Parts: sequence; structure tokens; C-alpha cells
Amino acid sequence: MRNGRVVISGCSGGGKSTLLAELKARGHAVVEEPGRRIIAEETARGGSALPWVDLAAFLRRAVDLALADHAAAAAQEGWVFFDRGLVDAASALEALTGDPVLRPLCTAHRYHPRMFMAPPWPEIYVTDADRRHGFDAAVAEYERLLGAYPALGYEVLPLPKLAPPARADVVLSALAGPYAPAGAGAVRAGARIRPT
Repeated sequence: MRNGRVVISGCSGGGKSTLLAELKARGHAVVEEPGRRIIAEETARGGSALPWVDLAAFLRRAVDLALADHAAAAAQEGWVFFDRGLVDAASALEALTGDPVLRPLCTAHRYHPRMFMAPPWPEIYVTDADRRHGFDAAVAEYERLLGAYPALGYEVLPLPKLAPPARADVVLSALAGPYAPAGAGAVRAGARIRPT
């Protein structure tokens, strides 16, 4: 296996975490979302690198953590599934600050060429202590990521709105076949997928 690091990204509250829990239950390595880990650390120590206090500091920490996660996963055997990754953090930092970090960082640190995108799913979207933004902000983030991943050469496969076991089957089936850049259901740069 050339690169077993697979990103699952997309809309906040779109069912990524439950999908990753299912993949973990099936014996696959999973890397938790950098943002939630940073929020837990910053809250515990009374820090300010929180998205609702200092978003730029939070995103810089997310980039650093995503780079460390990417490097650590290189030693893993088999598939390693990431709940978001470097592209998510770097694209958000670039959008916020204008610093041109996305292309240099994400060209040097690649994931598997196929990634999976969770669409907006208003029926299951909820806020919590760590996810304070509303659904409109989640959709805006999703739209930004829909542009970022294909622009970096990733084949974006939309995740269907299914229960976690069925979603996990979709992911594993898509990774089992030979990599075909023009595969069915892929999103190319400039293309748009609509939520179902």
C-alpha cells in the first residue's frame, strides 16, 4: 500500500465522527480531529487558542497538529483514517489570514489520492460545547473544502447519507478497487456536488 492515510472531511455535524468510530471498531487506525483535541487542551489549561477567542492561533495549532499526525501515521500499517487533516486546517488559515500556506504545505504532505467528503446533513446537525458555529457556517466551510481538495489533486468521493456501518462499507469498497482518477462519483477541480 503506497499511502494508507485517508482523509474523511466535509461539513461539520455531517456524521464524520460516527463513521470513524465504525471504522475504528472494525480494527482500522483512526486519527481524531485536531480541532477537538486542541479545544480540550486549551480549555484544560485556560489557553486562548480557541476558535471563538483567537481563531488564527487555533488554526496555526491545528496545522502543527495535523503535520505531526501525518508524520506519525507514516509508521502505521494498513489504512489510517483521519477525521479532517492538514488541508482542512491550512485552507482555513489561508482563508482567514491570506497567508499562502495551503499549496506548499499540502503538496509536501500528501494523503491517499481519494478522500471522502461528508455533505451538509441538517437532520443530524447539532451544536455542542466544542461546535458553537451554526449550520450556515458549517455549510460555508464545506463549500471551501469542496474547492480546496480537488484543487490539490484529490479525488473527492461524496459520502452518502447512510447509517455508519453502511457508510463504512462505502469507504472500504472505494478503497479496495484500483485507483482510477476518473472514478464514478469523483469531484474534479471546479466541479460541485450537491447535498442529497
